[in-house]
Amino acid sequence: MTEMKYTEDHEYLRVDGDVATIGISNHAQEQLGDVVFVELPEVGKVCAKGEEAAVVESVKAAAEVNAPVSGEVVETNGELESNPGLVNEDPEGGAWFIKLKLSDKSELDGMMDADAYGKFVAEQG
Repeated sequence: MTEMKYTEDHEYLRVDGDVATIGISNHAQEQLGDVVFVELPEVGKVCAKGEEAAVVESVKAAAEVNAPVSGEVVETNGELESNPGLVNEDPEGGAWFIKLKLSDKSELDGMMDADAYGKFVAEQG
């Protein structure tokens, strides 16, 4: 079963077994505005929780996408490099950034589900 988790840094994780598909939330892309560039890591890179995993640039700002969990990059979404605007069109679907093989599933503990994340965003208002 696929499970959605969210971080306070507006990243999402779609967890399926021991692989997490990671991207930025719809709220994050709305705050960034039109995305014009995405830089992804190499497959095989080992990311520590909190470490920069990708970079996204918009007409407003550049932002790091930090790894919300530790693991090894097993796949990247190369389509984003040629079509960064996809992040604005389908942030929590086709515009995922990386897939990480989780090294410690307990790092998922305490992350927000969709309802809790919605409340978090509303409170940030």
